[in-house]
Amino acid sequence: MSEGGEKNILTYSFDELGIKDELLRGIYAYGFEKPSNIQNKAIPVINARKDIIAQSQSGTGKTGAFTIGLLNLVDESIKDTQAMIICPTHELVHQCYDVCENLTQYMNISLMKIIGKTSIVECIEGLRKNPQVVIGTPGRIFDMINRKELFTQNIRMFVCDEADEILSQGFKEIIYKIFQFLSKDTQICLFSATMPDDILELTDKFMNDPEKILVNKEELTLEGITQFFIFLKQYGWKYDVLLDLFDTINITQSIIYVNSKNTLNRLYQLLIEKEYPVSYIHGDLTSADRLKNMNDFKSGTTRVMLSTDLLARGIDIQQLSLVINFDIPIQKETYIHRIGRSGRYGRKGVAINFATEKEAIQLKDIESFYNTKIEEMPQNIKDYLTV
Repeated sequence: MSEGGEKNILTYSFDELGIKDELLRGIYAYGFEKPSNIQNKAIPVINARKDIIAQSQSGTGKTGAFTIGLLNLVDESIKDTQAMIICPTHELVHQCYDVCENLTQYMNISLMKIIGKTSIVECIEGLRKNPQVVIGTPGRIFDMINRKELFTQNIRMFVCDEADEILSQGFKEIIYKIFQFLSKDTQICLFSATMPDDILELTDKFMNDPEKILVNKEELTLEGITQFFIFLKQYGWKYDVLLDLFDTINITQSIIYVNSKNTLNRLYQLLIEKEYPVSYIHGDLTSADRLKNMNDFKSGTTRVMLSTDLLARGIDIQQLSLVINFDIPIQKETYIHRIGRSGRYGRKGVAINFATEKEAIQLKDIESFYNTKIEEMPQNIKDYLTV
């Protein structure tokens, strides 16, 4: 068991990790230069076809670790579904798919996305072409297995991205049902930024002596992310303070997190009236609308993204330098997922927390939980946001 894995970063190159030449070409073409710590530790374990539980904070290269590991084990000559990646949100499915598509540009591997709120007929048609790798959300994947359109007898590798979320109450039953269709020797790989004890206990039921790469919560550092708070006596003042902040700074790409759809809608109307380039995303949008809004934000067509915690996990926006918690997250564990969107893999970022008196207590709990420091926002905030 490897504890505290994020320290003493190893310096191997991808060439030393037993990766196929065609995949190596894709890795370097995609812009990966050298493996991150979690990639160094996890890829050899995956190559050895061992089960793995890998925890590493947001932005450290988890997606690269499991996609490279998985694609390296796919047998290009076998035209059946051999590997499955399950993600908790549509956005993470799109992201994993895009990474796999780029990595396999010199390989002959077929990929398919399977997500809810899309055409079932098109999904079935795609599966009948026997994609070698499927990437999807739990509900639609189970539906396709149940309909006998997704065949699992040749699946040799099963990856859970953001495993703590997937195995939480919302998805646990579906995941258990999916496991009933998998061979007992299927390689299981769980990846997440947080791995609570109760989730680790669950893994005992369906994993074979997994290798564990864990980071204690005290070591889940927020290095590279400068954190500030703005104290407000009344909740309603947050709207005016946000507008004042946007008047002060030159807005680069920023995500604003809220805890409710009502707050999101009110903020959206306010920012649109002020002619800010803003998008929003929440769970009730169709898959097509979510994808469009996400692409508008990634391309810079819009520069502000309003989001419930749907976007808190795993979305990598290269140019993102500012995260605003308009509402302090209800769950302490969510904080690292939210602000981990900035400062990813060695980059710098800023997080600004709007806190009422009640939320200031939550923020103190977060400081203690992550052993971090959240300072009052200085007057020269603009200096911290220069790109």
